[in-house]
Amino acid sequence: MVASKIEKSQLTELTIRGLGVIDSAEIEIGSGLTVITGETGAGKTMVLTALNLILGAKADPELIRNGEERLVVTGKFKLNGALTEKIEEVGAFLEDGELLISRTVNNGGKSKMILGGLATTATQVNSFGEELIEIHAQSSSIRLSKPAVQRELLDSYANHSDLMLGYEKEFQLFNENLKRIVQLRSQLQARDLEIAKIETLVKDYEKVAPKKDELTQVESEINKLGSVEELSSGIAKVLAIINSDDDSVISAINSGKKSLDSLSGKDLELDKLIEKFADFSYELGETSSGLERYLVSLEADPLRFDALQARKSELNAFIKKYGKGEDRELAFAGLIEEAKSAEIRLQDLRGGDVRLAEIEDENAAVFAKLQKAGWALSDSRTKFAKVLAAKITEELAHLAMPNSRIEIQVDSAEKDLVSSYSASGIDEVFFNFTSHKDGKMLALNKAASGGELSRVMLAIEVVLAANSPIGTYIFDEVDAGVGGKAAVEVGRRLALLSQSAQVVVVTHLAQVASWANSHLVVTKNESGSVTQSNISIVKESERKREIARLLSGQEDSVTAQQHAGELLDLVAQARTEMIG
Repeated sequence: MVASKIEKSQLTELTIRGLGVIDSAEIEIGSGLTVITGETGAGKTMVLTALNLILGAKADPELIRNGEERLVVTGKFKLNGALTEKIEEVGAFLEDGELLISRTVNNGGKSKMILGGLATTATQVNSFGEELIEIHAQSSSIRLSKPAVQRELLDSYANHSDLMLGYEKEFQLFNENLKRIVQLRSQLQARDLEIAKIETLVKDYEKVAPKKDELTQVESEINKLGSVEELSSGIAKVLAIINSDDDSVISAINSGKKSLDSLSGKDLELDKLIEKFADFSYELGETSSGLERYLVSLEADPLRFDALQARKSELNAFIKKYGKGEDRELAFAGLIEEAKSAEIRLQDLRGGDVRLAEIEDENAAVFAKLQKAGWALSDSRTKFAKVLAAKITEELAHLAMPNSRIEIQVDSAEKDLVSSYSASGIDEVFFNFTSHKDGKMLALNKAASGGELSRVMLAIEVVLAANSPIGTYIFDEVDAGVGGKAAVEVGRRLALLSQSAQVVVVTHLAQVASWANSHLVVTKNESGSVTQSNISIVKESERKREIARLLSGQEDSVTAQQHAGELLDLVAQARTEMIG
């Protein structure tokens, strides 16, 4: 079930103001693999902090740069079609298919989020952010240890959304029926009282016979009839001004229209204005006539007014007796819906134990379908667990972990027990790991070090990237605890991942940085801050100097630069072989 390549979103620009050591910076990020390097404390990881804030992370005023009142971070994203529809549904604005997400945090800890010009919440942005960016730091790798996350990864690889949707449908139906059974059992214990209560509601409903939106309409007409004199007086004054015998507004405008008509045809620009004036004259005449008709129709109707007041009292009494909640309009609408469904509830109650048995039989049939859907999903998970484990193990070999193995264990609960079925199925999924050839398979979080967890996560992302909707992957500490050949292989797999998605990596290793399509260097100025001029794209000789610094700390060393050039050449050749 491998999906075809899907269109993905992409981070195109990141703007940072007043965050940590960064005074101001604007970073353009292209496709492929972007690496960010720099000396310790230069603010490289602030890029990840900024993105986390944009995606809805907790606002911490301690992140604000010393001396500043607030921090502001903004991300610009180019969206795919599916995300564009979701964003536009909430009312956000896109320009040329690009979305701006902005986050402001002030010294008082108050936070403001803007999604495409629309004020929103961190929770809502986070729901979209899950398809925009995946951020991997040490904490992200630790998250990988959770069984729920491991199950989600397996489901993502298996791409069996049809089986999952089918299961979820049966699970929802089964639980709705269970709730109905529990409710009916409870109600049957006080059946006579409940029947009497519902029958009273139905009787009063039929007596009052309320109509949808009637309360609003009644109150509106009461307001009109109660203001007849005020309405008549006001409209009469306006008509007197418009139609005065001595100084009629309409006469003056008609006179002006005749004067302008005599100038028609002499200038195109003036003709447009003459046409507008004529429309205005016509509209004023129509409005005046409309006001006259309305004035004639206005008539005090004490009997109708009294009848409406009585009807309003009747409706309010009905709402007071049976309505739920403080909002009268919502309570009124809810009563109408409740009365309409009362007959079904009465049938259930009057049917008693017979009806309960019928519903239980119906749910037994639904449970049979739920079992079938649950085991179909479980079988698919078991099948793809072996395939995914083999592919991850293969990737680990490429990441200089040749003796490491992943096994994916799918434990299924007892098929016949109702308690076995949850919203996600009947399975628990566990990723087991060993880093030794004949080592014992243990839970991933028990068997893998921090550095190994990072590489396992990278291996998984490389395998899943083709099917994943995520457009951008951010990595920090993915090269923790590695060096030499292993570091080169980490860089190679990051480059491979960047063929399926945009990848941004914060690194201190030359072996990783040498694989970049775009290389950003962050430096601090003499004041200890980072500004726009301190974040630069390095190419050719400048890049060779930075690679030399990463290799030996001696960017001016001729030998170090020779080693850097050799590394860049080897990687360029390897990248060509990998692509072609």
